Amino acid sequence: MTTQSTEQVIRETIDRVLTRVNALSEPGPGYTRPSYSDLETLAHAVIRDEAEALGLAVTTDAAGNLLARMEGQDRSAPALHVGSHLDTVGQGGAYDGQAGVAAGLALAAALKAEGQVPPVDLVVIVTRAEESVWFPASYLGSRGHLGRLTRADLEVARADTGRTLADHMTAQGLDPEAALQAAPPRPAHFIEFHIEQGPVLDQAQEPFAIVRGVRGGLRYRNAQIHGTWAHSGGAPRDQRADAVFAFADLVTALDAEWGRRLDAGEDLAVTFGRVDAASPVHAMAKVPGELEFCIDIRSEDDAVLDAMDGVLKDMIAGIETARPGIRFELGAQSRSRPAALSAGLGDWIAEGATARGEAPRRMLSGGGHDAAAFAAAGWDSVMVFIRNWDGSHCPEEGMDPADLARGVAALHAAVLSGAALPEMP
Repeated sequence: MTTQSTEQVIRETIDRVLTRVNALSEPGPGYTRPSYSDLETLAHAVIRDEAEALGLAVTTDAAGNLLARMEGQDRSAPALHVGSHLDTVGQGGAYDGQAGVAAGLALAAALKAEGQVPPVDLVVIVTRAEESVWFPASYLGSRGHLGRLTRADLEVARADTGRTLADHMTAQGLDPEAALQAAPPRPAHFIEFHIEQGPVLDQAQEPFAIVRGVRGGLRYRNAQIHGTWAHSGGAPRDQRADAVFAFADLVTALDAEWGRRLDAGEDLAVTFGRVDAASPVHAMAKVPGELEFCIDIRSEDDAVLDAMDGVLKDMIAGIETARPGIRFELGAQSRSRPAALSAGLGDWIAEGATARGEAPRRMLSGGGHDAAAFAAAGWDSVMVFIRNWDGSHCPEEGMDPADLARGVAALHAAVLSGAALPEMP
């Protein structure tokens, strides 16, 4: 098979898989496939159909993750897993997750069309429940595959239904107790293609990059500020406990701290992702007595996350002192640890890119991804970012499938180069 026809197989597979998966969505702008929903299950069925058409052996683990295996030359060596997830945020985009699954199938399709046998088993893996907007816990599907689910995970309630993870798993024909007891698989190699969730590659006009690490996150998803309701014209300034002004104090103080830490060379991102002071109780002529918010703090350095948690609580104590009658409740904390990704596996892919005249940069991922869960479990794990524009986790997500095809072609070149995969950690 010529280079052109190989690239054609890669591109046609990407286009077909993205079209089939994105046909499955709740109504409304963008794409919505909640975690452990019928739509996510139907999307997995699409991948099963595509994989079986290629002659891959398809299985589903206890947590509902799909694995499609192409036998390699050395069946005893750690396998090469390529994949991502198919659930989305509400009204998300066409590429977050699904592009990585399409990449794995495109690689398998190219090898199959060429009659090539990969050096080790190639496994296209499709995880469940990567998007933690539905269940407020990180990497539930991939941790389920890795034998790392906990009893507390099974009891987490989904945001839109209030039902537990265990209930939703059962509704999808899965056994949550079996997932809880699942033995960890043998560590192997994991590669996740994913759109960049920022503008760096698009601004640099670069099609793809290799990711060296994933930021960790510290979140308070259901924080509240309690003040005192009062008449907007009748309550003097010094006698108000205004929840919105207290929130503004916190936002301003944290923004200044963020800037200072960036100037000092620390890696940090601070986001107030949801702010709600618009319930039916609020009104034009009322001093707001309640406000709800969530805060998301990210860094590649665990020590920075710890420090910012302390700073946040100190700031809150100061605001409560300065504004009598104000009381904060942060609620439960959720956290994902920073993950350093495999330099060796990144080098291996980069060598394939070099053979094709590509020179991908190394960069950090600001968002969390399944690759971090695999790395934390001792797998040799890395990511490939694909250029994206118009944001992420939104209907406007932009990606040129040709850029994804170039990244897959680089991996294809690495697979057929004869260069050994890195030693396991």
